[in-house]
Amino acid sequence: MAIYLGFYGLERDPFGPTPDPDFLFMTHGHREALAQLTYAIEERKGFILLSAEVGTGKTTLLQALRRELDGSNTAVAYVSNSMLPFQGILEYMLEEFEIAKPGESHAQRLVTLQNFLVERFRAGQNTVLILDEAQNLYPQALEQIRLLSNFETTKEKILQILLVGQPELRAKLELPDLRQLSQRIGMRCTIPPLTSTGTRNYIRSRLRAGGAKDVGLFTDAALTRIAEYAGGIPRVINTICDHSLLIGYADQTRRIDREIVDEAIQYLEAGRRPRHRRLTRSSRISPSRWARVGILAGVIAGVGMLATMQFDMLSQAVRTTTSYASGLAQTVRTLFGR
Repeated sequence: MAIYLGFYGLERDPFGPTPDPDFLFMTHGHREALAQLTYAIEERKGFILLSAEVGTGKTTLLQALRRELDGSNTAVAYVSNSMLPFQGILEYMLEEFEIAKPGESHAQRLVTLQNFLVERFRAGQNTVLILDEAQNLYPQALEQIRLLSNFETTKEKILQILLVGQPELRAKLELPDLRQLSQRIGMRCTIPPLTSTGTRNYIRSRLRAGGAKDVGLFTDAALTRIAEYAGGIPRVINTICDHSLLIGYADQTRRIDREIVDEAIQYLEAGRRPRHRRLTRSSRISPSRWARVGILAGVIAGVGMLATMQFDMLSQAVRTTTSYASGLAQTVRTLFGR
């Protein structure tokens, strides 16, 4: 949990890294993509493709889709580990569908899955496989996944397969070995980046969802700078806003201005988080003041060295005097026999 929540009157972390559907900001692009996905699943389009840039909210959108399908007649198997071979994906599916006895051999598992799909279809129920980060799937695995679409009746697909990934997924589907899969995709959709206005509304929406009573924590200039740098990518926006609020908390600043955002971007590009500081912004030392402080520190150090030298000389003199006095006393005792 972010340490600045109480300072800014927040109940929940508004810019956390996890895909929380409660914070899903439904832009026109998100609403259109969600509507397309829902339609394609309900109409049993078979293969469906969702591709978008990194950080645009694909996984968050999928969580919203799953929540929308929850309670319906649709069973969903969500596979997030795209590095699995096809056998691993098949086992994952059977586990997600809660099939108790899937069989021991690969062929038996395929037969079990087919029987499961047919039973659900006859009962008027739908079944969906969601493969996230599908751009990482090997072509061989994608080809075997294509063969799952052969589980069908003469009129309808009994398994809907949603491929989700980055733009590289579209390029992979253009490979000659995958042309049959590409031809079977019944719906293609994407999520466009946020506009400048969309970025502003996105930030305020997240703050509101986080419990903020004042959604104007960021000045207009700060919002403009965030929109310029993030390029409409929600994940980048979240990171900048989180860094900015952390710096503002460290400086005990109630309003995030452009200067704080610039500092957050510098830390982001440097690859490290800002340190917790208790200085107010007015107490920061300018470069010229740093120079004067440096000169003063040098003078103080010089005086300290001089004092140390003088002290050492004085100590040496005392030791010499003490030694001389001790020798003189010994001589007197020898002369007078005492």
